[in-house]
Amino acid sequence: MRLGGRIQAAAEVLEDVVERRTPVTMALRDWGKSHRFAGSKDRSAIGNIVLDALRRKSSIAFRMDNMSPRSLALGAAVFSGGITVDEILEQTEGDTHFGAPLTEDQILKLRGQIKLETAPDWIRADVPDWLWPAFETNFDESAVEEGEALTHRPPMDVRANLIKGTRDDLTPSAATKTDISPVGMRFQPVKGSGRHPNIQSDPDFLTGKLEIQDEGSQIVSMLVAAKPGEKILDYCAGGGGKSLALAADMNNEGALHAFDIDKRRLAPTYERSVRAGATIVKVVQPPAKSLNNLRGSMDRVLVDAPCTGVGTWRRKPDAKWRLTEDALGRRMQEQVKVLDEAKNFVKPGGLLFYVTCSVLAAENEAQVYAFLERTEGFELLSAGEVWEDRFGVDAPKPWSADGCTLTLTPASTNTDGFFFAVMEKTA
Repeated sequence: MRLGGRIQAAAEVLEDVVERRTPVTMALRDWGKSHRFAGSKDRSAIGNIVLDALRRKSSIAFRMDNMSPRSLALGAAVFSGGITVDEILEQTEGDTHFGAPLTEDQILKLRGQIKLETAPDWIRADVPDWLWPAFETNFDESAVEEGEALTHRPPMDVRANLIKGTRDDLTPSAATKTDISPVGMRFQPVKGSGRHPNIQSDPDFLTGKLEIQDEGSQIVSMLVAAKPGEKILDYCAGGGGKSLALAADMNNEGALHAFDIDKRRLAPTYERSVRAGATIVKVVQPPAKSLNNLRGSMDRVLVDAPCTGVGTWRRKPDAKWRLTEDALGRRMQEQVKVLDEAKNFVKPGGLLFYVTCSVLAAENEAQVYAFLERTEGFELLSAGEVWEDRFGVDAPKPWSADGCTLTLTPASTNTDGFFFAVMEKTA
């Protein structure tokens, strides 16, 4: 496909996503099924335009003075994809697959007639307007910078599985060592129409020497500071990424129970544990009463709580625009429930860890302090001290509103957004 066809295809997918609210992965898949002539490079290029457009939907619409799917696709190609206006004009002349030629007004807009600096802060940050006050409350003068950092293309990170070797044993030639995690390697964000390598076909992946895991997720797993021989419960284990990281930190010694209330999310953990050689991981199927024999006996309990996923907007940009106040309220209710349930498994002197992939205070600090107010026998510890112990004083510093809890963000730590807090059971 030529450039014009790719831009037009991206506009068609965006119409499905923006106007019919189809999840972007499904919209891209459906387009690919109905246009089987498109090669893998074409699909990758189209996907990049679509995702760029969703990451910066508000700011592109402002600069184009138009919210139409075609304007979003054109703006994404120029403002994010590195394609020049002249390249579009040259490569689409006479191309019927491109649709109508660019108008003079569109050309002016694409050349920067409207300056983004004149836009309201929430548009410059590409944060939904109803959510902007929460960003300002959390990040103060850095709110625009933090929101804008969530609009960039993400890297792809992998974690060396210490059960089977070290980071130096890995062979991905295009990857570099991560800045903070001592077990991570990073493939930098793709440019233009590029795509990340297919790590799942790499021998190191197939033999369990590495796992795909964002550096932020690696970091919060390491902050749990799991030790060999301990008994640990990963209460919201999902697909098992953090469970496997904890098992590696434990040198595959002890007992690690991986539980999730949704057994469908747990399903990949079985295969991943076998591939990683993580023999201490025991998958516990719901219902929650399956955990009754573990009550009051765990050294460490990790609650990777259900949340809005604001910290993953780089990877799932359509979720940004589907998020509602009602959905935020439901996630907060679920967070209260899982914290109140998970606390019962911590033994006296044990630790309870609360993690989200959100950067919203309502899901993070507010939940921790509300839990401490309604629950006797738990004390908030300083996660900042653990950070320096694990990563050193010279490592990039995450946000901390209270000096105890931590918030990782693309702007502060160059990772996905994650929140981390640790509480000790004192009685």
